[in-house]
Amino acid sequence: MNSACPGILPDCGTQSTISPATLAAALLCILLASCSPSTQSTKGPPPPTSFTLTRLSTDTFTNPDGQHATELESSTFAFGSTLVTSFEVARGAGHAGGADIGFATSTDAGATWTSGFLSGLTSVMGGSFTATANAVVTYDAAHGVWIIETLLVNFPPTAANTALVVVRSSDGIHWGNPITVDATTDPDKPWIGCDNTARSPFFGHCYVQWENSDVGTIFMSTSRDGGLTWGPPENPAGSPLGIGGQTLVQPNGTVVVPINTATDFDNGPFNLSAFMSTDGGASWTAPVTISPDPPYHASFDFRAGANPSAGADSAGSVYVVWADCRFRAGCSSNDLVISTSADGLTWTSPARIPIDAVTSTVDHFKPGLAVDPATSGSTAHLTLTFYSYTQADCTDSTCQLNLGFVSSQDGGNTWSSAQTLAGPMSITWLPETALGRDVGDYMSASYVNGRAFGVFAIANPNNGAELDQAIYTTTQPLD
Repeated sequence: MNSACPGILPDCGTQSTISPATLAAALLCILLASCSPSTQSTKGPPPPTSFTLTRLSTDTFTNPDGQHATELESSTFAFGSTLVTSFEVARGAGHAGGADIGFATSTDAGATWTSGFLSGLTSVMGGSFTATANAVVTYDAAHGVWIIETLLVNFPPTAANTALVVVRSSDGIHWGNPITVDATTDPDKPWIGCDNTARSPFFGHCYVQWENSDVGTIFMSTSRDGGLTWGPPENPAGSPLGIGGQTLVQPNGTVVVPINTATDFDNGPFNLSAFMSTDGGASWTAPVTISPDPPYHASFDFRAGANPSAGADSAGSVYVVWADCRFRAGCSSNDLVISTSADGLTWTSPARIPIDAVTSTVDHFKPGLAVDPATSGSTAHLTLTFYSYTQADCTDSTCQLNLGFVSSQDGGNTWSSAQTLAGPMSITWLPETALGRDVGDYMSASYVNGRAFGVFAIANPNNGAELDQAIYTTTQPLD
């Protein structure tokens, strides 16, 4: 049978009569099959691949202020053969947090997983706060400890409204009680990273970035003892305002924090920027601009935003990816865009990642970038997971949410064809927030032993009045 147009032309050697109408249809099909890839890509995302999904956890809580069963907002970190992910569980109904933070850990490079929930954070697991959110995991190689930072929030607000805490583990499976980083600045959107290069003068320093939730003042705090104690909140030079930072450490000990900054936190515009520390967190520079006021196409009823995703290679080059519509006529939908820097000061011009043709209807958002820490420069390996709508400016009844990924073997100069991991998903399968349907403010991917794994929220059809959104990964690496 003709491989391009099955079912139209008969198999070779088969006796049959071909009508003029059938012949015309076959010729049209063959012509369409030979169209250029850019023409075909205007029709939507690629078809599903053979990747098998592994469900890592399930929301088993029953607290009345939660939207069950929901899990979202994944963070990942890998060291050696161990890969750990953290995520929010039981997204709140009417408030911005979950009932608890979950974790899943693989000690054999993604082959098998152990999962559970953290204790001592919220009232559902022996803590005193109403909700928790924005969990991020990292590893401190100098002290041999895994660290998850997260926010604790009370609703309605009380005198002890918000606290930024960390929990520690020696194996990524058994976790201790929360340790307070800050409870004085009304923290929001934190991110943690540690200096894991033995030759660095600041080996074993860990850094947490956050901002004040009301006015956006940026803060940093440093730990030198594996997260047991934390220094006082410090501001970058000029006390800038911002949101959505990610904390990265170069092999020489320089800390680079890509972040959205603004002079008016309520109204913007926001610039994609980066600030640094070269003295182990004793001081922080003023931000430099990566991209001024990146244009963004708002995605219908989806909590997407334009926060960046970032990673660093073995030489210390930093890669930042964000959603951006500058390459689309009329800013009609978002591409994912990348910029890189060797020193955190000078950044390349934003370059479009060619997931779909610029004439396509696909809207891309919420990147999760992984950079292989054993590669660098022109041979750096990158993997980028992302969500997308098949059609921008859709509606609750027509929006089709997909999850896909692309990869690069040359530091982001060229990219593979996109592959679909899940979808289409109806957005009515997702929990609601004041800013739209939600899979989290970010998602993540990491390389473990040179192989990439993404961890992400996938929504399944509703089970009656209950949702079914959980954290998944792939059984095989994204190679």
